[in-house]
Amino acid sequence: MSRAFVKEHEDIVVDLPDRLISEHPNLVTREGLAQIEAEVRRLAAEHAAAQEAEDRERTAATARDLRYWTARATSAEIVAPPVGDKRVHFGSTVTIERSSGRKQAFRIVGEDEANPAKGTIPYVGPLARALSGKEVGDVVRFAEDEIEVLAVE
Repeated sequence: MSRAFVKEHEDIVVDLPDRLISEHPNLVTREGLAQIEAEVRRLAAEHAAAQEAEDRERTAATARDLRYWTARATSAEIVAPPVGDKRVHFGSTVTIERSSGRKQAFRIVGEDEANPAKGTIPYVGPLARALSGKEVGDVVRFAEDEIEVLAVE
């Protein structure tokens, strides 16, 4: 292969497609907004370092992620949980019992802050939607399971 051909293609900048942004309102908790803002700061620093190092691939990747998180920070709507509401809602910590007897507790949060492994689920997820508006003692049929609401905080 000709060296001229290789040199010609070294100047091509990697153009990554933008990350998809949810069609749902960007509801967040105060903690969720803080996480988004921290991610914007982290990515801005990483992007600057990638530019300084003239790392085109890393520059493109951080630029794409920075666009996503900046858009999410701009569109974020903080939702404060209603005080004294005993029903399941955005921001609630819910304890449930499945028909198998297994108990679980999780908090309903925004899409970007959800992490089921850490006990948070997105408000647009099927389980959160099924439980929304329910109270302690209510039983919800969910897929092949029956779920009882044990506590709402």
